Amino acid sequence: MIAAMKPLATPVFDDAHLARYTGGDAALRDELLSLMCDQARRCLTIMDSPPDPASWRAACHTLKGAARGVGAFALADVCDEAELQSQSAWAGARLAVERAFRETELAFARID
Repeated sequence: MIAAMKPLATPVFDDAHLARYTGGDAALRDELLSLMCDQARRCLTIMDSPPDPASWRAACHTLKGAARGVGAFALADVCDEAELQSQSAWAGARLAVERAFRETELAFARID
């Protein structure tokens, strides 16, 4: 099944994971989530037209790490799968990453 068509299997956002790292500090949490969203937008821009396979993999891998760091595990899982795709599947994989990012943003917006 093409990645863009799969439902997300992992919870979109684990706020308890992030709370363990922030000590419950809402300002720090918000800053980290904002940084992750900025990183996601940069990686998605690269994924729009990567100059080579290494750039594609680096963008996927970078976003995967940023997402895991804040507890956005569903997005990280989609990035993990996208990282392994061949060039012919990049368009569908990028759509799946963007969809997962949008769902992640919605989950972040529901905090508090």
